[in-house]
Amino acid sequence: MEQSGCQILIETLIEQGVTTIFGYPGGQVLNIYDELYKNKHRISHVLTAHEQGAAHAADGYSRSSGKVGVCLATSGPGATNLITGLATANADSIPMVAITGNVPMELIGSDSFQDVDTFGLSIPVTKHSFRVNTVETLAETVREAFRLAKSGRPGPVLVDIPKNIQIDKTEYSPMGIAEKIPDAKPNTALLDQALEMINNSKRPIVYCGGGVINGNCADVTTKLVEKTDAFMVCSMMGLTAMDNSHPKYLGMSGMHGRFAASKAISECDLVIAAGVRFTDRATGNRQKFAPNAKIIHLDIDSAEHGKNIDAALKIPGDLHFALSYITSKLEPQKHPQWEELVHSYKNKTKDFYAPDGYLLPWQIIAAVNQRAAPETNIATDVGQHQMWVAQYYNFKKPRTLQTSGGLGTMGYGMGAAIGAAMATGSKTVLFTGDGSFGMNLNELATAVSQNLPLIVVILNNGVLGMIRQWQNLFFQNHFMSSNLERKTDFVKLADAFGATGLRATNLTELNEALDQAFALASPVVIDCLIPDEENVFPMVPPNGSLENIILK
Repeated sequence: MEQSGCQILIETLIEQGVTTIFGYPGGQVLNIYDELYKNKHRISHVLTAHEQGAAHAADGYSRSSGKVGVCLATSGPGATNLITGLATANADSIPMVAITGNVPMELIGSDSFQDVDTFGLSIPVTKHSFRVNTVETLAETVREAFRLAKSGRPGPVLVDIPKNIQIDKTEYSPMGIAEKIPDAKPNTALLDQALEMINNSKRPIVYCGGGVINGNCADVTTKLVEKTDAFMVCSMMGLTAMDNSHPKYLGMSGMHGRFAASKAISECDLVIAAGVRFTDRATGNRQKFAPNAKIIHLDIDSAEHGKNIDAALKIPGDLHFALSYITSKLEPQKHPQWEELVHSYKNKTKDFYAPDGYLLPWQIIAAVNQRAAPETNIATDVGQHQMWVAQYYNFKKPRTLQTSGGLGTMGYGMGAAIGAAMATGSKTVLFTGDGSFGMNLNELATAVSQNLPLIVVILNNGVLGMIRQWQNLFFQNHFMSSNLERKTDFVKLADAFGATGLRATNLTELNEALDQAFALASPVVIDCLIPDEENVFPMVPPNGSLENIILK
């Protein structure tokens, strides 16, 4: 039986297991939206306030569930509004499929209304981009998009569908879910070399990145740490790779990492790096990164080997297989002197105190942590609050953090939190700053329309905190455009959107607000007033090393 392109698109999405799409309608996707209307009992559409919010929601949906997130936008500004969300997902290797409509093929490149080169614009910020040129190739193109998005190193894939392709008809034959391309198995001879290096190590570290999360390797990585008697250090993207209460967990290293984590890397003799990219924020001065250590780099993407750090042993291929192989072959290790030394680093932590009349970031994060279940989704925007969450929140389970690591996208959090709440149906907390929240606070309307169990915690210091911190430390207190000087009342704003708005200026008010927020199953915004001079420490200056660390 012949079907139109838009019918084939919806059938193929359903065939691929898609139950939720985030999007915003426009002229060049109205045929698709008509089919969504006809199939709303089979696939749901979440109307966001902006296409960027739709892309971030698909991203958060994917990070929290491990499934491929899907977003939909029209041509022209609809498609260009997706670009930041696609770049965010691409930087963090998040599997997504973005569907865009376009003007009819005969009008592409003619400067017709809302005509833009979506295909060309998207190439630098996606894993792959397609423009569908015939209706006969539509179904297989969509299947291939899903296959590519989740295969190898995952990432976002865009499918651009001109209007005439949506209307044209052809035969449609349903198929099963497009399976991911099998990951190449690592060379076991290289893995045996890794085993020898581990057996000769006295001070090992396992350094985890986002590849451990994407590859569902948290359990096997924890077993490797225990069997190796190593300590685990994480990049920001690897933060949920181990229960943070585990005695071998040191936390995030790098520019704003925990002192013990960064110190352990500087003193270790072996780094087992799993699914990490060694970015500049994570390593600082690369010539001084892990200066006493040999590095084993395990990664699905061989392009990462030697790109930033030249490891002694580079092992491409299936990360889960590599970690499982090493763990199964390894004899249990014991390194009592290393353990004693690292524990002395862990004891050298920041003294926490709260002056009367102030509400400090660590208090807010600890109070949320005390009430949140282990499976609670934690989303962040980007800035000081993101670093405080990375330092202080005690994650228990993989995939419970949604944050923009590689691109550092302010405004990411609201969309991501919506996507995570939609994917899991569980309580979701967004930590944000007043600067970041101002970027995409319009998505509060989406959270309310979907009646999501979402708590927005604003760490409100009246400034662009990270910008101000850099101006304070490196630009002689030249606070240019970092003091917001806004009069936004976030409590009234929340009420205007239909959410519950609360404010906390001290610990008593915070506890009362959180008790109320966790008791509700609908969106709540808590405006937490914190001092503007509170900075994120430790801090390793740009291109610095541990010898340059600023502790307070």
